Amino acid sequence: MLEADINIVKKDINRRMEGALDVLQREFGGLRTGRASTSLLEPIMVEAYESQMPLNQVATISVPEPRMLTVQVWDKGLVKAVEKAILESGLGLNPATEGQLLRLPIPPLNEERRIELSKIAGKYAEDTRIAVRNVRRHAMDDFKRSEKENLISQDQHRDHAKEIQALTDEFIKRIDDTLATKEKEIMQV
Repeated sequence: MLEADINIVKKDINRRMEGALDVLQREFGGLRTGRASTSLLEPIMVEAYESQMPLNQVATISVPEPRMLTVQVWDKGLVKAVEKAILESGLGLNPATEGQLLRLPIPPLNEERRIELSKIAGKYAEDTRIAVRNVRRHAMDDFKRSEKENLISQDQHRDHAKEIQALTDEFIKRIDDTLATKEKEIMQV
């Protein structure tokens, strides 16, 4: 295996680990912290036109004030479906409907809900750690296979394994730091 090929493999590993971290940050964006954010409604799917569609493809979501979200539904016939999807999302939001506009007041979080959200954040972080470790495992398997096929030496295998482990450790630390920041944000009253 050429050094250029190994650099391509390392860039791919870095890209995949970076992708896992991006997914974590999007999931954290959907966790309610008492502040209104359009990302809160991103995961919601609406039954529309005989299929499941993301909410942002059937309505405009905006934040007119810090504790209020508004959803402007484009098709009058979908208002009830959007309202139902929001109520069933488990976010604890109760829409007030005014024609095609839904107002979603963001209630303050109680202590029990904050602890629950922290646990959910921890689960998201653990899922991301597992994804990063899986990327590492696949890379290690590739290096092991390359060594067996005599494409790289045992020393090269050991050196590359150390580099991949260092990269993995760096991403795990970034995940832990992101989780700590999110938990602090959630627990802030």
